[in-house]
Amino acid sequence: MFHPTVFDNIKIAIENQIYDYDNLDGLLIVTDRSDLLDLAIMSREFMLSFQLIGNRNITSEIVLRSSVKELSDEILETPGSDPGCHLLLRFYMQISDASKECPVIASALNTIWGPDLQPVQSLSFIYGQEEDSYHNCIELQFKRQITEEQMEDIPELLKHVLQSAESLGNL
Repeated sequence: MFHPTVFDNIKIAIENQIYDYDNLDGLLIVTDRSDLLDLAIMSREFMLSFQLIGNRNITSEIVLRSSVKELSDEILETPGSDPGCHLLLRFYMQISDASKECPVIASALNTIWGPDLQPVQSLSFIYGQEEDSYHNCIELQFKRQITEEQMEDIPELLKHVLQSAESLGNL
């Protein structure tokens, strides 16, 4: 019988809670979902994107990743290993004045997540079009692995994600 990995268990926990927020609570709408297995490097990646019902200007994305080493350590029960996966949060939004808005965005996210989780903002625009607006991709990369020991923290984590999206939508 198939034994789910840490990646599978965390993925399902996140997915179930987000779909409950969508279908049962009506707080958000899921806009995209991707569950990938990269056969070239034998890694897994799960992405779930959504927008809050009250503010469709911000798209939030939760990314969960697991490498071949993490998967093999778990499957082979490697002594001394602590199987887990990596978590990345992304927020997408349009901004018009990078020098003013980016520091405000960083400050808003630091208020929610604390100083240890520094947002990385990547700005882009389409060449040839007026540059009065930038696409801002804001990433929050967790420095440590997420393991099954943090399963009970997932509801609180997702509340912080929703709070972040709401805060960014109110800027």
